[in-house]
Amino acid sequence: MGQKGMDFKHKEVININDGKKLGYVQDVCADLETGTITSIIVPGNNKFIGMFTGGNELIIQWQNIKCIGEDVILVDI
Repeated sequence: MGQKGMDFKHKEVININDGKKLGYVQDVCADLETGTITSIIVPGNNKFIGMFTGGNELIIQWQNIKCIGEDVILVDI
């Protein structure tokens, strides 16, 4: 998965566990020393314990991303 941060913008994120659409990628977080993406951020209204910041955003860690397609990102959360 050698993707660039801008490649993620506006892709729809879907949870493979229940097929739920979580929203669209708003931003990405990266390790500035290595240049690798560490997580993606999806604005959200649903509450997952330990996955929200104060701004009600869903932060999905890189290890939870299972597949990246042209239009969607499949995650396992």
